[in-house]
Amino acid sequence: MHSLPRRPPAAPAAPTAPTAPVTAMLPLLLLGALAAGGACRGGPATGEVGAPAPDYGAMTLAGDSVSLVDYRGDVVLLNVWATWCHPCRKEVPVLQALHERHAADGLRVVGVSVDAVGADDLVREFMRELGMTYGVLRDPGERVAGVFRFPGVPGTVLLDRAGTVRWRHLGPVSGSDPGLQEALREAL
Repeated sequence: MHSLPRRPPAAPAAPTAPTAPVTAMLPLLLLGALAAGGACRGGPATGEVGAPAPDYGAMTLAGDSVSLVDYRGDVVLLNVWATWCHPCRKEVPVLQALHERHAADGLRVVGVSVDAVGADDLVREFMRELGMTYGVLRDPGERVAGVFRFPGVPGTVLLDRAGTVRWRHLGPVSGSDPGLQEALREAL
């Protein structure tokens, strides 16, 4: 293996004083940084329990645009998944059972597939294979992950009829999860 010859380190640059325009802008820059930091910690629509659901919408497999606002008046169990995610595959029967058991009570189970662009046929096959009859949205850009602050899949939130987050979970949903069962009882 050959190595490149080492150069001697460069002498450090002499510190310079900020120019007048930069100095004048420092208070504004600091204020902007503080505001941005506060927004990152959570504003009124963070996807956190007790907060209003963030604005979110995506396309159905049929190409229709759907927004969470369209579901106001219903309880929504929004589940983020991908066809390549094994825990996602295992939770589908639980989600399907919740859909079948509570649809008449106003529960709308909505899946959000974050599979890549062009994977619609793969998503349809996944749905057919697992017997999914609840609605599915497509979000190949994974915007839902940023909006609801999910670092991975699966991730699930329960929204009440007013659109407030009542429960959230990272990882596969369990039908016996006491937090989910309590949140469902309260929301329905």
